[in-house]
Amino acid sequence: MDRRSLIKNAGIAGVLAAGVAPAVHAQATIRWRLASSFPKSLDTIYGGAEVFAKAVKAMTNGKFEISVHAAGELMPAFGVVDGVQNATVEMAHTVPYYFFGKNEAFAIGAAIPFGMNSRQMSAWMFEGNGRKLMNELYAQYNMVSFAGGNTGAQMGGWFRKEIKSPADIKGLKFRVGGFAGKVIERMGGVPQNIPGGEIYQALEKGTIDAAEWVGPYDDQKLGFNKVAPFYYYPGWWEGGPEVDFFINQKALDALPAEYKAIIEAASALAHVDMQAKYDARNPTALKQLVGAKTKVLPFPNSVLDASFDASMALYAELDAKNPMWKKIYGDYRAFQRDQNLWFRFTEMRFDSYMQSKKL
Repeated sequence: MDRRSLIKNAGIAGVLAAGVAPAVHAQATIRWRLASSFPKSLDTIYGGAEVFAKAVKAMTNGKFEISVHAAGELMPAFGVVDGVQNATVEMAHTVPYYFFGKNEAFAIGAAIPFGMNSRQMSAWMFEGNGRKLMNELYAQYNMVSFAGGNTGAQMGGWFRKEIKSPADIKGLKFRVGGFAGKVIERMGGVPQNIPGGEIYQALEKGTIDAAEWVGPYDDQKLGFNKVAPFYYYPGWWEGGPEVDFFINQKALDALPAEYKAIIEAASALAHVDMQAKYDARNPTALKQLVGAKTKVLPFPNSVLDASFDASMALYAELDAKNPMWKKIYGDYRAFQRDQNLWFRFTEMRFDSYMQSKKL
């Protein structure tokens, strides 16, 4: 096994134990800056960048150090892709769908309404054509992407009033991340794209009527239950959203081969670590929210059906006008169909049965 393969497949402890780190002693010291789209208060999603940077530093014996900067420190939360593209910073940690305004296909790299769950998304990215296709798009912006986390299926958000039918979406000022806003708009809602650190104030002041972020652990930290009583599920627009590291192409090309391999290994570690943290912490937070009188409710099927129909109509329009969308989306949906076939025989039946039991 060559060194690149060893670094890619071993954990940090294994790499260090195998003596790979001393091999990079001769490399020059490198310092990069990473701009995050997230506030430091969200230790799960912001923390993914810190996990990554710590791993890179450990595997290079401190020769390659990446400083992590929260949203607003170096640039606004939604300015990080421009920062990487223009080489203001070497890399960013963000969610691709924030930047669908550049090209709608950015959204597919994170999550689209009624898309894949987190395991399916990782399968498409690591073993399907996902990473290759997305990096074809990102190359147009002088960037290359690496997996940087996944939250798992998200909650549907916090609402000031109950949502009983699609009619309740009309006129609703809803903070919703990324591409889902296009669907909400088609349903008569008024989507608002607000950074995570600014959502509470907007909801508290009534600037918006509803807001979604991720799930119980983050939402409790942000205090949404204090200003909106109804907590809906599921987040049909984010069945398995991927968070990514974007790296300036020239900065990556300038790295020695060992450091490129270490970036790949560290990103894979951060990717797995993020969802593990969410899955471990969300149950306790949900119980605490329920204990604090939060009303946790499912979206009515009529709302889900209307949302699904609006989503499919939007995708058909994009297929007709955006060649890059059509190319990536076609591969994405074909992969998802096979995944759903497989999950129907395994995950869905097993999970459904286990949910019916009290352990």
